Amino acid sequence: MRHKLLLALFVLPLAATLAGCMHPPAATGGSTDNEAGFAAPSATVGKAERLKKLYAAYGMAYLELHPIMATYLGVPGYNDRLPNMLSAEYRRKVHDFTVHWLDKVQAIGPQGLEGQALISYRIFVRNAKMQLESEQFPGWMIPINQFYNLAGMMAQLGSGMGAQPFKTVQDYANWHERASKIPVLFDQAIANMKQGVKAGVVQPTILMKRVVEQLDALIKEDPEKTLFWRPIKNMPESFSAADRKRITANYRDLIENTLMPAYRELRTYIAEDYMRHTRETAGLGALPNGEAWYAFKVRNITTTDMTPAEIHRIGLEEVERLHGEIREVMDKVAFEGTMHEFFDYMQTDPRFSFDSREQLLDYYRAIEASVMKHIPKLFSKVPKADFEIRPVPAFREKSAAGGSYRGPSLDGSRPGVFYVNTYDLPTRKKWDAEDLFLHEAIPGHHFQIALQQEIKRLPAFRRYGGFTAFTEGWALYAESLGKRLGQYETPYSYFGYLQNSLWRAIRLVTDTGLHAMGWSREKVIDYMLENSAESKTQATAEAERYMAIPGQALAYKVGAMKIRALRAKAKKALGDDFDIREFHAVVLGGGSVPLDILEMEVDNWIAAEKQ
Repeated sequence: MRHKLLLALFVLPLAATLAGCMHPPAATGGSTDNEAGFAAPSATVGKAERLKKLYAAYGMAYLELHPIMATYLGVPGYNDRLPNMLSAEYRRKVHDFTVHWLDKVQAIGPQGLEGQALISYRIFVRNAKMQLESEQFPGWMIPINQFYNLAGMMAQLGSGMGAQPFKTVQDYANWHERASKIPVLFDQAIANMKQGVKAGVVQPTILMKRVVEQLDALIKEDPEKTLFWRPIKNMPESFSAADRKRITANYRDLIENTLMPAYRELRTYIAEDYMRHTRETAGLGALPNGEAWYAFKVRNITTTDMTPAEIHRIGLEEVERLHGEIREVMDKVAFEGTMHEFFDYMQTDPRFSFDSREQLLDYYRAIEASVMKHIPKLFSKVPKADFEIRPVPAFREKSAAGGSYRGPSLDGSRPGVFYVNTYDLPTRKKWDAEDLFLHEAIPGHHFQIALQQEIKRLPAFRRYGGFTAFTEGWALYAESLGKRLGQYETPYSYFGYLQNSLWRAIRLVTDTGLHAMGWSREKVIDYMLENSAESKTQATAEAERYMAIPGQALAYKVGAMKIRALRAKAKKALGDDFDIREFHAVVLGGGSVPLDILEMEVDNWIAAEKQ
């Protein structure tokens, strides 16, 4: 949730991404690095080589404009920079940048291109045009919500638990320089929200209440009790005594006299001023031009031409189908009662609960060991990147999803991480764990994202970009592989898979309900509770997530249904010659692509196999 989803903060022209799941991967080298794909290119040979050269130059220029993205990508040389990403001047720069590079690429044109060169061209042009089209919608007026909270993102960067490195004396100097610019960014966020108030473009009240709660968790009187102090507590022992003393004094001053005052000012404005202007409506459709805004988001995120009404109908049909499968599980376990009573039973029976946070984390680690034994049956290639399971940081666990993923760095210094939410332990169920692991970790996001960044033949904007319908569609599809990967061995754990597939179908109904049909937050929560086994805590967090990031939740089911349909198509066409390992290699082999391009690649593979 990917994450799967920080990238939207930086107005990326690359592609829509993830969220809800945290996905940013990494590269190397701020100047010249063939491995990362940001290299200064060699002499051109033909149109494809000219485009390759252009993409490489674009990648280098892109990082200059988006230095925080460079940090998430693991590219050194940018970690001290923090532009005012919310300013009108910056938006103009992004616009001019996008137009400049789109013109350069289109001047070469697609004629004569084939294979991945043609796909790269189509993706680049699509992304740039979608970026320019999005400028008609004033997302900059609502820069903060509980899901994309600049204050929380900066705190995680400065905590040493995120992408910002704290290994050398220079690393500490880099963060000090970057953090000193945070007040400017917060001031701009306040200015933008004030413009939003005048234009009637404001956030729902409940979302900003969550933001205030998040800010309260970050603001401390004592610098040593803030997240920003963690790098001081964890300072490498190799630092000299003089460096330790100087860095400690500088960070104390930074936190006490720069950061905390900025956090307090942001909190004061939101709680005492902005909150008076927030809205009680929940959906994007309630905002000026909101219907068109949401339709654009749906088209962009799903990479289809489906309307909200079409998606709503598909969701209702899927909910009904999955209810039928759940009734079959009820018959297998001889449960006597209604489906809703079965949902209550699955939520309340103590056998499905964890005794401690440590037990929960150990449970997921055991799933990892079990899944990895079966991976060779379904996959011919696995990522080189390391992988870890960690708990969600305490400051954001209350509003975070049950699990999320952050991609690895290319240089191997940072593993892919599956973050498990251990908050509100009674709501975290054993029957939910296998499915969640398959989605967020292996073979879901970790396989797809880590393998994508290892495809050296792709230009950087494809290796490190992505389409939510593909990335989340793949992750949801990965859940369906559970039985082949040694999971879902009991009816209860298989119910977990069905329940989560049902949950994604419910997203089709509720996201479109919220933003296109005028549903309230309460109606969405009630629909979730009536039709699934999710707890009210989870249903509430999910409803508010859909309010914060309209349309993103649609990508899961739309993408997964497409991948399953393509597998069925290939299996029918190839018969006994169908090899699921090869099918997965084709799906993952070109990285994250729009769904129509994925279908083209699978069709080409089918044709080649039949020759």
